[in-house]
This record gives sequence, structure tokens and C-alpha cells, in this order.
Amino acid sequence: MGFSLIGPSLTLRPPQPGDAEALLALASDPEVTRWFSWGPYTDIEQPREYIERCAWQRERGEQLDLLIIDREKGPAGITGLSELSYRDRRCIVGTWLGADFWGTQVNRESKAMIAYLGFELLGMNRIGSYSNPENERSTSALEAVGYAREGVLHQWHRHGERYLDVNLFGMLRDDWRASEQAGIEISSEGTPPSAFLQGL
Repeated sequence: MGFSLIGPSLTLRPPQPGDAEALLALASDPEVTRWFSWGPYTDIEQPREYIERCAWQRERGEQLDLLIIDREKGPAGITGLSELSYRDRRCIVGTWLGADFWGTQVNRESKAMIAYLGFELLGMNRIGSYSNPENERSTSALEAVGYAREGVLHQWHRHGERYLDVNLFGMLRDDWRASEQAGIEISSEGTPPSAFLQGL
């Protein structure tokens, strides 16, 4: 059985080859990928290569990206965990959404689902995140779901030939358990890939 997370209106699961066209449509918008080190997508081979890369990253326990599916409207974007330190029980969450899903409940619910994955299923103690200081929408979205702004990492992110600052955010497991986010009803089907269950 494949692994998936089920929330009130969303399903998260690993992207599959058949999702390439939907990802192309979502990430072909330059505004969606404005702050990323990749994109926008211009042909179908780019999301296909991404989906293939996701598979071997899952096998190695390096990164766990999941397709966000709105059960009424279809694929909405990607969220996932990276920069995993199993010794220190910490990781980073990153999320991007198609423009049609900006300002909707999708960010709030998908962040709750990924926190459930990190804290409850993978045993993490801290989940961090980043935003560009100029990207007020992303910064506000993180703060809205309980991530604490902890400072600025100067010239942390290489973007083309430029080095950009990033805001650093964090959430601890105990803080999440006491938050509104932990009250969102989430379940899982199957088990996370075994490479992500180190030390449990």
C-alpha cells in the first residue's frame, strides 16, 4: 500500500508519473516559482524529472515531497520535508502552491498535515522553514500557522547568480501539540518510507 495523509479536505501523497501534467500546469506560472532556485516549468520533461528525483530521494531518506491534492479541485502544489537530521530530530518544511490556491485553506491544512507527519510519525522535535524577506505572502503564511520567526540567515540561498537572505522560522513539537494546528483531524494510510523511520 502506498503512503498518504488524509485531512479534512486534502490528501497528501508522493507524486507519481501521471501527475506530471498537473505539476506543469501549476508551476508554469513565473509568479509561482519567483523565489525558487528552479522554474518556471516550460515542458513536460521537467516535472517528469522532478518526480523521478523524488523517488530516489525517498529511497535514501533525503527528502520526502508530497503532492497536495484538494479533493474537490485537484492537485494544488507540493509540500515536503528536507534537510533531515535524524540525530538532532529536526527538518525543514517547504511548500509551494499554484496561484489559484493562494489565500485559501490549503496552506493551513497542508502545514498541519506535514507537522503531523514530522512530529507524530517521524519523531521529529523541530520543524523549521524559510522565507525570502521580500516575500511577504510566504512569511505571513508561516506566521499564520504558528511558526516563530527566529532571525535572518544572510546570503543563505543562491538564486541564479545572486545570494539572497532568508528568514528562519521554527516550530517545536511541544508548541505544535499545544496549538490549534494539532487539533485538525489527520490520519495516515500505509507507513512512511522506511528510510525516514531511522531510530524510531
